[in-house]
Amino acid sequence: MSTITKPTTLAPETRILFSDVPYHIYDTLIEAVSPHSPVRMAYDGKDLEIMTKGTSHEGFRWLIDPIIRNVAGMAGFRIKGLGETTWKRPDIDRGIEADQCYFLTDEKIDQVAAALRRRSENLADYPAPDLVVEIDISPPLADREAIYAAMRVPELWIFDGETLVIKHLGPDGVYVDSDRSRWLPISIDEVTHWLLEEDSTDEYAWEERLRAWIKGRTP
Repeated sequence: MSTITKPTTLAPETRILFSDVPYHIYDTLIEAVSPHSPVRMAYDGKDLEIMTKGTSHEGFRWLIDPIIRNVAGMAGFRIKGLGETTWKRPDIDRGIEADQCYFLTDEKIDQVAAALRRRSENLADYPAPDLVVEIDISPPLADREAIYAAMRVPELWIFDGETLVIKHLGPDGVYVDSDRSRWLPISIDEVTHWLLEEDSTDEYAWEERLRAWIKGRTP
């Protein structure tokens, strides 16, 4: 029998945890929720977390995307993003909706492009992303890191509104902290600067400054 953990709130973001939930319950619920709903779910193989997003969450999610895309583009990397895709993986009894997810390797980008051309909605046609971003303004209740490890996502960024953590998946399937991305020529301190210290009131002007900074440091 499942149990419910008291919700944690850092207004207006709220999380509720249901313990000992079978995968088919998660699958049924995620299919019933509109993709335009503010409700997000994460299933770690045992526990189901249901959360609603707040304005801070969305503000940082929109800022971190152009940082990743512009650094990749100006460094000469191919990149393909799939945003808040719901990654249901019944083969490993896991599922999660990333805040941002990206493909940075040629093989995966080509595989994704082929699936998109077919307009495939079968997630089995899509590989695990190379880089995933989690915006956790409030502490997660489900083991989100373990979900991405089970999916074999090579790099995970976690931002709590103040601190960015970058994790690389080791050969043993465990994430280890790093001070910079394994894919992109950028460090934690540099990303944090653009998220917190640069004035983003005018997002167009902010992105123009971001591009100028990247261009000035890219060989």
